[in-house]
Amino acid sequence: MTATTGAALRRAPARGGLLRHRDFRLLWAAQTVSSIGSNVTTVALPLVAVAVLDAGTFQVAVLTAAAWLPWLLIGLPAGAWVDRLPRRPVMVICDLLCALAFLSVPLAAALDRLTVGHLLLVALGAGAARVFFETANQVYLPVVLRPEQLPEGNAKLQATQTVSYVVGPGLAGLIAQLTGAVAALLLDAVSFLLSAALLLRIRTVEPRTGRTDRSRSLRRDIAEGLRFVIRDPYLRVLTVFGAASNIGLTGYQAVLVVFLVRELRLAPGMVGALVAVMSVGGIVGALLATTLARRFGTARAMLIGAALTGPPALLIPLAAPGVGLIWPALGGVLIGLGVAVGNVVKGAFRQTYTPHHLLGRVTVSMHLLNFGAIPLAALLAGAVGARYGVGTAITVMTTWLALTPMILLIGPLRRRRDLPAAPAAS
Repeated sequence: MTATTGAALRRAPARGGLLRHRDFRLLWAAQTVSSIGSNVTTVALPLVAVAVLDAGTFQVAVLTAAAWLPWLLIGLPAGAWVDRLPRRPVMVICDLLCALAFLSVPLAAALDRLTVGHLLLVALGAGAARVFFETANQVYLPVVLRPEQLPEGNAKLQATQTVSYVVGPGLAGLIAQLTGAVAALLLDAVSFLLSAALLLRIRTVEPRTGRTDRSRSLRRDIAEGLRFVIRDPYLRVLTVFGAASNIGLTGYQAVLVVFLVRELRLAPGMVGALVAVMSVGGIVGALLATTLARRFGTARAMLIGAALTGPPALLIPLAAPGVGLIWPALGGVLIGLGVAVGNVVKGAFRQTYTPHHLLGRVTVSMHLLNFGAIPLAALLAGAVGARYGVGTAITVMTTWLALTPMILLIGPLRRRRDLPAAPAAS
């Protein structure tokens, strides 16, 4: 392999691009509707806990932790299984399980049996399905697309995922304002059903995994993926940075709804609108990511994204009613922009850099630390908020996030213009 990841990102897109690629359009649409529903949940589930069940700050933070805890519990074996199984059926089954989980919430509410414990089980179940879905999705995209198409594909997927960060919370706030927070979860269930239907229409035939691969020890497969990440200087530093930044990101987001409702006295509709505005920067970042990578290089684009993710977080604790809402809005826009740039570049890099037979295990090995830090961050933010106040928790977590870009200066990225296309041993 002689081309670099930077060269792939710099290559001019074909006329029409991936918009003419039928199977990619279906995969793209499936992820879009599923992401919108999931981001309805990020606001609707805490609103159900706060408004319907009168849950405390720590209980709401535990809900966020429960959604991400499966990455710690089953992440590594899930990656090994995904490398052995056909990916599209895995994704469809995950969609159907999530739909059932979220349908159970309005049903329990209608029967007057809804509890915080029920919400925790739903968050855990949907989180476990998400582990398999996200891992399978990362491995399936290079099956649908050629290597030179992956940067454009990742940029489009990241852009619509970021749009869902805007649309989802806004819909959740609007529905909660009009019909109640519980009803908003019905939209999430419908979105997963629609996603499954779209995935079933994809025609691309996925290569079968050989019998010799299936006979290998699961433990050996897991260890192989972990060793690849630990020994590689690029994947290693990107993984540590991702975990550290997720602590700050998730920490403040886990208690943000409580802060906005109980400290700033915002109505549910305004909460959804503000969270949506804070996410707008991600759309811009996803659209600019490939341009930044072509102009400055993929390694430098990662550093630019990290710089935008960190220091602007210090604007969020300045939130106040009225005009003071401009500070969290501006901070969120800049953070979203930086996160989106980093995710697009990192996603294309990982998919082209990693040998395909290892991609599921490498992806989940990185996610183990990246996403595994999220439940711990949510619990920490909840504990700080319960003990010292939710405003203090927001300040602590955003200060941590502001410092995380320095991690990328430790690794080889600072000395390169572009990320490599293959490990040095290749």
